[in-house]
Amino acid sequence: MSKKDYYEILGVGRNATEQELKSAYKRLAIRYHPDKNPGDAAAEETFKEVAEAYGVLSNAEQRARYDRFGHAGVSNSAAGAGANWGAQGFGGIEDILGDLFGFGDAFGGRAGGGRRSSAQRGADLRYDLEITLEEAAEGMTAQLRIPRLETCETCTGTGAKSGTQPETCATCSGAGQVRYQQGFFSVARTCGACRGAGRIVKNPCETCKGAGRVERERQMEVKIPAGVETGSRLRITGEGEGGAQGGGAGDLYVVIHVKEHEQFERQGSNLYAAVPVTFAQAALGSEIMVKTLNGEQPLKIPAGTQTGTVFRLKGHGMPVLGGRGHGDLFVSVALRTPTTLTREQRRLLEELSKIEDRDLEDKGLIDRVRDIFG
Repeated sequence: MSKKDYYEILGVGRNATEQELKSAYKRLAIRYHPDKNPGDAAAEETFKEVAEAYGVLSNAEQRARYDRFGHAGVSNSAAGAGANWGAQGFGGIEDILGDLFGFGDAFGGRAGGGRRSSAQRGADLRYDLEITLEEAAEGMTAQLRIPRLETCETCTGTGAKSGTQPETCATCSGAGQVRYQQGFFSVARTCGACRGAGRIVKNPCETCKGAGRVERERQMEVKIPAGVETGSRLRITGEGEGGAQGGGAGDLYVVIHVKEHEQFERQGSNLYAAVPVTFAQAALGSEIMVKTLNGEQPLKIPAGTQTGTVFRLKGHGMPVLGGRGHGDLFVSVALRTPTTLTREQRRLLEELSKIEDRDLEDKGLIDRVRDIFG
């Protein structure tokens, strides 16, 4: 009896993409799965055909042979797959079925029937550290207090009372999983007696009450390098929570938040600031002192400088994180208009105003303005 075409079984064209093959297999697997069709031999047989078809077509090398030679080109692979769906060459089927039906190791390929380790790595921790812009520019050493779970020193993480040891779980024989037969499937589920640990503590440690870990506050120093900015993360290996059942510790991640500065705005390694100047300083030209992160620096203002003009102080920005040198400080000039005037200041400004009015009445000036605006 001739075998059905694999593309026909999955209901896709010969140019179907990998995603189209996967979607077709999922749809048919749900429809014909034995758990959904108990006692239906026809559905079970169709399900096997669907799995065999997808197993061949989802493998690029086997699909190429099938497209060229048909079933003869993949007869050995297909036959082996029909006898053992978990065999090599059917990568992806186990993961798809696990997603669809909520079980792991559906074909016995993951756990392997052996005893698995109950040790679990501790959780990673996050600490949010707020610092000033000056501290970010100079670098600093931060004092941190981290509440965390640590491995119990009394029982060294076993959870058992001194002089005793955890016993192998009789339900799962230490595997942490219990297997059930569902049709032609062998399904592994987490053991309910030991909750997947594979061991049971009958004489718990008095310090940790059998948990294997205790809650403590860890004090530590962390060096913050110069040039960090908001969002920078520092990873400190092994300073997270202690692992369960003797597992290794997790890591600590220190996340930096730099406070807003009242004078400087930061963009990468550059800083931006505005400095006020008087009308006389802008008109006549002058030298002013500009505040930087490293003290004051002189800045020459040319005569006739307009408000909004930007000057650059090279090398007076933030240090480059993990590199060399500094960014720049960009200074924007803002014309400062006095809100109150002394009697002498008012008199001088009134005289200046009269001079400016006479200049505007000058015919030559009026003609030039008329030429500009037509």
